[in-house]
Amino acid sequence: MRGQEILDEFRDAGALLEGHFILSSGLRSPVFLQKMRIFEDPVRTERVCRALAEVIRESFGQVDLVVSPAIGGIVPGYETARALGCKAVFVERVDGEFQLRRGFEIHAGQRIVVVEDLVTTGLSSRECIAAIREYPGELLGLACIVDRSGGKADVGIPLVSLAQLDIPAYPADALPPELAAIPAVKPGSRVAA
Repeated sequence: MRGQEILDEFRDAGALLEGHFILSSGLRSPVFLQKMRIFEDPVRTERVCRALAEVIRESFGQVDLVVSPAIGGIVPGYETARALGCKAVFVERVDGEFQLRRGFEIHAGQRIVVVEDLVTTGLSSRECIAAIREYPGELLGLACIVDRSGGKADVGIPLVSLAQLDIPAYPADALPPELAAIPAVKPGSRVAA
């Protein structure tokens, strides 16, 4: 399941929204992927994350540990790790920086993949990767369900996805007229930067 099939999963779940949206980065976009509509359905989540696990195996081989950023990456990270037959941990913000907590560990020799739900600018991915680099282990790459940067996000390690979209994102003061004519809404969970 890749490309259009993944986008169909978002459409079928009511998770592909069109309008004028304020992204967590503060940028504006005509399209918003409400990923939690995917993750509220365990059957759909399992199906999508099983497909992501297949891409991870094809791209990186054996994986020993999945690390995800809290909070949006926890569900897909866990479910993808389950499909891979490995452990899942997550990093969470402490004083604004991602850290491993709760007794989670990364050991020397472990083959690690970061799992994200969506990548837009790659900022949270890069922050997660920076936290992981503080530990031993082999960081293989990052896998996400949808890369909404169209392959432009630079996370510093190989990035694979089930679907790529090239969805435009604009600063609030540089909106195209058709987007500026629509009231903006912020459906995400993080406060804009």
